[in-house]
Amino acid sequence: MREVLEAVAAGDLSPTEAEARLAGYVTTDAGRFDAAREQRRGAPEGILAEGKTPAEVAVLAAAALDSTGRALITRVSEDHVVAVAEEVDASIDLSHDERARTLVAQRPDFDPPTLDATVGLVTGGTADAAVAGEAATVLDAMGATVERVDDVGVAHLGRILDHLDVLRAADVLVVAAGREGALPTVVAGLVDTPVIGLPVSTGYGHGGDGAAALSGMLQSCTVLSVVNVDAGFVAGTQAGLVARAVSDARSQ
Repeated sequence: MREVLEAVAAGDLSPTEAEARLAGYVTTDAGRFDAAREQRRGAPEGILAEGKTPAEVAVLAAAALDSTGRALITRVSEDHVVAVAEEVDASIDLSHDERARTLVAQRPDFDPPTLDATVGLVTGGTADAAVAGEAATVLDAMGATVERVDDVGVAHLGRILDHLDVLRAADVLVVAAGREGALPTVVAGLVDTPVIGLPVSTGYGHGGDGAAALSGMLQSCTVLSVVNVDAGFVAGTQAGLVARAVSDARSQ
């Protein structure tokens, strides 16, 4: 503790960084940021922008940057992006995926992790790309190599069969699908790789809000894991943890 206090007194450590080291989290007017999440859990803390004002997201992003060197923000609006850009220093690198509604901010001296593992990210149709993109952002933040296989829904099985080599080479697969959610079941029956089903709220009419896709994946006759509807962050994090375990095993 004394070393931390002396570093603050000398100007080598900010109060925010000191609080993060001592308590494991940072307290702001907009809430608490879990600065120790990545060390404790293996995956970075994500700031959910939905339900928060632009000013609140900006404050939390600044705390994340100050304490960890990076801020990973999901479900952002244009107003959130503008507020963060105005709050942080001009030297901060901002990467905004408009379709996935994600924003990643990094300090110039941030050293991102790298994993010796590949995650296959599969979508049934173009309409599933936004949710899949959220998963891709998380996977990239965790250091995994992401291999995209897009628009290979079950309406034409030849589309997925054409990519079997890529699917079988991946260490873990995230398969995003809406409507009846059949694609993860088909994929899981073709590979010996762990499959995470990501139901998407694409469709219309009865069950078109993702309920049919979720039910179909939960009732899959091939073994797979399933996350909640549109939970790209969760699917990406879970796949990233598998990739991290694979990478650790390869390094030993």
